[in-house]
Amino acid sequence: MLRGELYVADDPDLATDFARAQELLDRYNRTLHAEQDERDAILRELVGDLGDGVVIRPPFRCEYGNRVSIGAGTFVNYDCLMLDVAPITIGCACQIATRVQLLTATHPVDPLPRRAGWESGAPIVLRDNVWLGGGVIVCPGVTIGEDTVVGAGGVVTRDLPAGVVAAGVPARVIREISERDRVEVPEGPATAS
Repeated sequence: MLRGELYVADDPDLATDFARAQELLDRYNRTLHAEQDERDAILRELVGDLGDGVVIRPPFRCEYGNRVSIGAGTFVNYDCLMLDVAPITIGCACQIATRVQLLTATHPVDPLPRRAGWESGAPIVLRDNVWLGGGVIVCPGVTIGEDTVVGAGGVVTRDLPAGVVAAGVPARVIREISERDRVEVPEGPATAS
């Protein structure tokens, strides 16, 4: 499964891993906002590799959890779904908006093996500082380059290079990020006013 080969999901070992993840997710999604330390502890148990300062707002869903790696400072907003039958690697300082779906799972186009329950997966990689807008869907086998932005509702079906803005169904590069995108950031700590 992790190598992207065909497998049948009713394997007893997979069922055990799935049940473990679902129990942790149930606990995580029931936590209160004030229980951030408990949330962090559950995430560290659930996720394969979790960087410092990662925030995932519940509800959050995944299949196994231990195939997910999230870099430091990444923010995942409400209602994210990660189907992690293959590895999902998320870099540092990424912004993942509400209802984003990272889907590594796929099925044969050939109807006979699909009917028999065969499936496979392909890894997803988000490099550092990627921003996925609300409702973005990332399909199996996709890598999104560093600093790239995908507009809300985009469906990413193939790799995107670093430093671009992409949008649409399927997502296409609209333009490169350039000097016109640079904003002047005030000195000192960021505060809401």
